[in-house]
Amino acid sequence: MPIFSRPALVEHLVRTRIAGDVATPRDNNLSHYRKLANGDRHYWLGLELGDRWTDEQDVLAVMAERCGVIDDPAHRAGQDTIDPELTVDGLDRMAARLRKAAAGKERVLFATGHPGALIDVHSRVAAALRAQGCDIVRIPGGLVADEGYVVQFADVAVFERGASLWHTHSPEPMNAILDALGEDGRPDLVIADHGWAGRAGQRGIDSVGYADCNDPALFIGEAEGTMQVTIPLDDHVLDPRFYEPMTAYTLAAAGLA
Repeated sequence: MPIFSRPALVEHLVRTRIAGDVATPRDNNLSHYRKLANGDRHYWLGLELGDRWTDEQDVLAVMAERCGVIDDPAHRAGQDTIDPELTVDGLDRMAARLRKAAAGKERVLFATGHPGALIDVHSRVAAALRAQGCDIVRIPGGLVADEGYVVQFADVAVFERGASLWHTHSPEPMNAILDALGEDGRPDLVIADHGWAGRAGQRGIDSVGYADCNDPALFIGEAEGTMQVTIPLDDHVLDPRFYEPMTAYTLAAAGLA
């Protein structure tokens, strides 16, 4: 795949609605910000936020700054946005961390709560790091969490239940992996999303995560320093292949193409 320039990638992100005017409606975003502020752990994505974020307007301010949602609290319904420039900024920060991982031949774990959208994104990055000598974590078999199983496809840990891969925000699958690996098998870096990324960061591991505009916790985690990088994007667009130019750009920026 040709490597897009930054302006071309920004245009692609907007055209495919990975960023720009995204599908997630404003009222859904604000509802999630409110639930996070009210202490609903489902929306903390594995992070421990304590009582530091009890005002939904503070959450909105972080999301406007780090994700690019509309910063007007009076805007309650209709369209919301992700700033594509912030998406590419996040990809550039991720590329810098990937470059460090490759140089140090680090041990890296990949996981996703969005297997229908992001598994190929993670898998391609895993293959590029393996080619540079990194140790891509192979999770232990038989792991159980949330009444299902934690399994691995194409180097990416996912949650399986009832013979299907599930969309999950839960941190428990990541807990199961890290507990089974123990200190000797602990990864140097986790690249993930949702509760997989948040819980890894909370447990003191360098964590890079993709996050949608209705998932504020990982952006707060980066603001507080618990997350290394949080990349704003729509995490389930119409066609998973729309993410391919984004992944190619990131690998090229990291010197891994």
